[in-house]
Amino acid sequence: MLTSTRYLILETAIDLLGRDGASALTLEHVAREAGLSKGGLLYHFEGKEQLLVGLIELLIQDLDRKQVGDFLTSSIYEEQPWTALDTDAVENPTNHRSLQGHEIASILMAALAINPHLLEPIRERYQNWQSIFLANTDDPTRSLVGRLAAEGLWFSEALGLAPPTREQRAALVLEIQSHTQPGESMREPSASITPTQPKNAFAELASFKSHVEELERQAYQPTQTSARALLAKQNPQGFWQGDLTADTTLESDYVLLLLWLYPPEAGAWKPEIQIKIDKAMRTILDRQLSDGGWDIYSEGPAEVNATTRAYVALRVGGYDPDQPLMQRARECILALGGLQATNSYTKNNLSMFGLFPRKYTPSVPPELVLIPGNVLYEISSWSRAIVVPLSILQASGVQRKVPGNWTVDELLVPNRKLTFPKKDPFSLMFHQVDKILKLWEKRGFKDIRAKAIREAEKWMLDHMRFTDGLGAIFPGMMYALMAMDALGYERDHPDFIDTLGQLEGLILEKEGALQFQPSLSPVWDTAISMFALGELGIGEPEAMQRAADWLLSKEIRRKGDWSVKRPDLQPGGWPFQFANELYPDIDDTAMVLLALEHAKASDPDRQTRAESRAINWLFGMQSSDGGWAAFDVDNTWALLNKVPFADHNAMLDPSCPDITGRVLEALCRRDYTHQHPAIARAVQYLLVHQQANGSWDGRWGVNYTYGTFLALRGLRASGSPTASSAVQRAAAWVRSVQNQDGGWGESCASYEKQEF
Repeated sequence: MLTSTRYLILETAIDLLGRDGASALTLEHVAREAGLSKGGLLYHFEGKEQLLVGLIELLIQDLDRKQVGDFLTSSIYEEQPWTALDTDAVENPTNHRSLQGHEIASILMAALAINPHLLEPIRERYQNWQSIFLANTDDPTRSLVGRLAAEGLWFSEALGLAPPTREQRAALVLEIQSHTQPGESMREPSASITPTQPKNAFAELASFKSHVEELERQAYQPTQTSARALLAKQNPQGFWQGDLTADTTLESDYVLLLLWLYPPEAGAWKPEIQIKIDKAMRTILDRQLSDGGWDIYSEGPAEVNATTRAYVALRVGGYDPDQPLMQRARECILALGGLQATNSYTKNNLSMFGLFPRKYTPSVPPELVLIPGNVLYEISSWSRAIVVPLSILQASGVQRKVPGNWTVDELLVPNRKLTFPKKDPFSLMFHQVDKILKLWEKRGFKDIRAKAIREAEKWMLDHMRFTDGLGAIFPGMMYALMAMDALGYERDHPDFIDTLGQLEGLILEKEGALQFQPSLSPVWDTAISMFALGELGIGEPEAMQRAADWLLSKEIRRKGDWSVKRPDLQPGGWPFQFANELYPDIDDTAMVLLALEHAKASDPDRQTRAESRAINWLFGMQSSDGGWAAFDVDNTWALLNKVPFADHNAMLDPSCPDITGRVLEALCRRDYTHQHPAIARAVQYLLVHQQANGSWDGRWGVNYTYGTFLALRGLRASGSPTASSAVQRAAAWVRSVQNQDGGWGESCASYEKQEF
């Protein structure tokens, strides 16, 4: 059965108050009785007082949605057993069941005992309610007697003070009902309306209230339908997995990979390779823009790297450069700056086929793995998975030729030199370093170079264990295959077979086409699906348990690259993919912790231990600035952004507001507060990094909308009083960027423009 988690918590609290009194109203007790984790309860109610506020709001809703006489009489009717949730409330939580009199009395007494100020809203509403009640009856005194009699019955039964017998009660109910019959149709009360206001104000309020309730009802059913659809997509093993699609650069690179591994013989491809190339080209052609280029995000403009790589892939696949679609692509490339404007990633790929001068391609030396001080680990994890096999490729000197030995000189802008971009003095210094590295390649000590290649090979192979390919990402796997080929690995070598299978496991087959995913995302998809279902309170227990069991099977238990900077920290957490043992993901780990609040694994003790390890690991992975990054700690060596290869904008893994906000929420929903030093530092990180307009940027989602929503969730969960001003400014920004249709949206162009 699908139920509302918030409603379930309130019903459980009412039951506990009636059965055991106000002293039983602890968060632990309510969570246990409701079958939730304490963290799951804390999401809806941050403390005992907030829970009582929710109960009083429920009471006020009961007052507002009935005529006054109906409210009094419904509260004293002979109650029915309600151990199961009220059917109407389950199907539509906006219409919860009517509260019984003794329940109302229990709520009021609990609020009085814990914090009398909590009663102010109900006192105000009650005063207004009574004014309307008495103004709409023929005999105000008689009606007042009926009201007080009903309330007396509430407290008599709640306190057990000589409550009437069943027969006495039935007679008393009839008598009270006769005292509370209105002289005219009763209007619905509101704290904002007084009897001195015009009568049409009541009608306007009723109309508005009815409209809001109708919107709630309309939203409820689609939510239930979506939940059922999501549950139907769960894999029998317990996980969810969606398609993680990207731009056409992956299909373009795949064509070059096939050319590297299976070059055509006598001008002809093997049939099985030709089929793959044709399917990749179909995807590329389907996504060409009207101006001849290819974009890197939906509805974006043509981008020089994506367009250049698509053009080259189509030429490899047999398209003539004089064909109209190729002419349009070439014109687009030249308009965007030509080959000279492409980044080092594109230039490296082209240089391996003799299509771009090696002289102007940034050097990536394998000696990088030999440099003391763990310099390699100052580079982001995904860049490490790329540069190590790429360094082997460059050092090997192996090159392939394109069929027909054609060139792409037509993509060079005339009268513009081939050179490294000159950003600042540091960049110029690295350009000189690159010249030295190229000289070293020709004249350096062969023994040192051989040792560096062996160490790079060992690093690469070690990082292919316990994972879905090197880095579990497309570029790492592609370069690993090419590096193994350059090192002489035969096609039946186990590591080559495994890596090729893992790379081709990223393919989405479609009619006559194939599309590559940059990675697989089952842990993320499972956690976010569980969290969505759990927050709505509509996750089927068996489905949620299967998902929890599956997540526990994917927990990281081995130390990875992160341990270079945290050698004493015990492993924990989860990756993004099915397997990526050396690279647990901080964002995924926080998301899994949020998801597990809503599920009970078949082995609760194992779940508790896994959650404890993950929490400990998250605390240990906090960077010195108070924030959290994706995979590493203090991966902020800005000097690395100056090296020639860094123009792909992915050399570092710094702390970011979006991940920090999610981690903050995950930890605070596990009972950590802003008084904890790590939480206080994280709050301060978010406050320092808030934009002047009130937003936060997002690194792993687009962009200011994403960063702001996660920063706000984290700050709210922290309960930090220092965050109130920042939250208000952020809320004002969110309202300011709402679209006319009521929704929100943002383009990836915000990254380039650095504004919403």
